[in-house]
Amino acid sequence: MIIGIMMIIFSQNEFKIINLKLFIHFLKLVRWHNLLFIILAECLLHFCIYKPLFPLSGTEVDIRFYFMLTSNILIAAAGYMINDYFDVNIDQVNKPQKVVVGAYISRRMVIFWHLIFSVLGMYISTIVFPFQAYWHIHITNLLAILFLWFYSTSFKKKFLVGNIIIAMLTAWSIAIVYFSKFTVQEILHPAISNGAILKFAKLTLLYSAFAFILTLVREALKDMEDMEGDQKFGCNTLPIAWGLKPTKVYLAVWTFVVIAVLLIIQLYVIPFGWWYTVLYCLGFIITPLSLVLIQLPKSFTHNHFKKLSAYLKFAMLAGILSILFFYFLF
Repeated sequence: MIIGIMMIIFSQNEFKIINLKLFIHFLKLVRWHNLLFIILAECLLHFCIYKPLFPLSGTEVDIRFYFMLTSNILIAAAGYMINDYFDVNIDQVNKPQKVVVGAYISRRMVIFWHLIFSVLGMYISTIVFPFQAYWHIHITNLLAILFLWFYSTSFKKKFLVGNIIIAMLTAWSIAIVYFSKFTVQEILHPAISNGAILKFAKLTLLYSAFAFILTLVREALKDMEDMEGDQKFGCNTLPIAWGLKPTKVYLAVWTFVVIAVLLIIQLYVIPFGWWYTVLYCLGFIITPLSLVLIQLPKSFTHNHFKKLSAYLKFAMLAGILSILFFYFLF
């Protein structure tokens, strides 16, 4: 009897361990760290820029934001799932130790959860955004799902198309915070005299453009990391079509553009006495981007490109965290 009880307890513990492992692999499948990045960016825009600019906005606006955020996270997670579903063969060459689909979670379950997350993402946004007034939110959600599907099946294999789509979707994950605050009519006929709306629009554009360009650079770096598997399965990515040297020039130009724009912005804010924001930008955004520029010509291996990608991720995170300053500046 004692042996029987011990076997039951052992079986229950083993079941819990298996479930925990499955949950961890599921988190890897949906790229939990990228989802946290989206949550952080959207929350900072809402609470550190929108709320200080529009202090009279009620709890209804916050509730609508939470629904929108949940919808975005579900759609993004669904996109990561379907990408891994179609990329399983390429990933077995490029990163065999990180393959989840087929190894830990069946392909059928991945498709099932992709469908559930996509439908839930669309449905949740309809609860707080009436279609007639906010149809732009629902159309873009649907387009995001479709773009993520076709990116995984074909666009990512085409020259530059996949990179541009991912960069656009990354920028949209920031811009949607602005567009979710206004109806279609308010967007088409904005109150130009309203200084708060103008500031909100400018800052949203600035951060969306920042995310767009750095995502273009990061996607090209990832293409250089994954050249072996991509080439084997007929992908026509930037480094495969152009070669490493021209791709590096492409990366250097975009990185230099971002650094130049950031330096110009610092010159603009110095007269306001915002020295701490200038020092933050120089130390935590421009410095890692400069390291990418300096080390790019000497990078040739997978590990080299992975290191540059880490610098870029740090700069992107620091750029998003800089939104915190506006909470105190407004």
